[in-house]
Amino acid sequence: MLQRAVAKARVMVVGDVMLDRYWFGDVERISPEAPVPVARIRRTEERAGGAANVARNIAALGGQAYLLAVIGDDEAGRSLEDLLLTDKVNTYFHRDLNIDTTVKLRVLARQQQLLRIDFESEPSHEVLAAKLDDFKALLPNVDVVILSDYGKGGLRHVQMMIEIARAAGKTVLVDPKGDEYERYRGATLLTPNRSEFKQVAGKWKTDDELAEKAEALRASLDLDALLVTRSEEGMTLFRKQGVVHKPTHAHEVFDVSGAGDTVIATLGLMLAAGLELPEAMDWSNRAAGVVVAKLGTAVVDPDELFA
Repeated sequence: MLQRAVAKARVMVVGDVMLDRYWFGDVERISPEAPVPVARIRRTEERAGGAANVARNIAALGGQAYLLAVIGDDEAGRSLEDLLLTDKVNTYFHRDLNIDTTVKLRVLARQQQLLRIDFESEPSHEVLAAKLDDFKALLPNVDVVILSDYGKGGLRHVQMMIEIARAAGKTVLVDPKGDEYERYRGATLLTPNRSEFKQVAGKWKTDDELAEKAEALRASLDLDALLVTRSEEGMTLFRKQGVVHKPTHAHEVFDVSGAGDTVIATLGLMLAAGLELPEAMDWSNRAAGVVVAKLGTAVVDPDELFA
């Protein structure tokens, strides 16, 4: 029954997309040029990252994902588009001739990350303005909007998007970045992780103190709810109606990169399928427990979540 509702659920994801590249190899010696390991690359992989990974998670669970973003007119952008086509994500990409598509290159040996190299640049104002027009056009066709902020400049108009979507009666979920949360004012829900929330609200010693800080932030930003993901401590939902806590479902933590993408993707998908927030939160918590046992940016399959 739930899976049928999920298949009809339509979620638009807007934000910073990137291409995650993985180079896997072996290290058997130290370089004679400098005291660094020499990695002999045996295998390479490419995966959709950032907001693209959010959309990919939605599609993997059987939902209808619409991804709106800016990429460069380059090889990395074309590779990202091909990956998402394979993953059955509906892409609405604006190509900026003046930027490179964001790429995160990771070098790994024996499942350990040796190095990460980032290539990134911010999109132009003109391209972002054109993206805003597409946002307005797509809005009537979706149930939920997810704004995935990775601080790469793709959500410069985030406040306007929230206002437009809320005026249209849409649920708006935001995965925030940085410490300027005022720009997310009026969203339905924010999903900061523990360190991100601490950066904005300050430290706490007890759960009561955490709840007090969370409620103050929720009220000051006019949010319906605030969901703080707390790693091994699970996740906690703060609403006017009270606090809901879910302990972690993870049995083995291999890699937490991309776990936040899975949380907000599953949450948005379940809300679009008609579930209430606490129940949607429970499903997203289960999905996070599955994905952290996988290497790198990964997705949860329906048989892993609904079994």
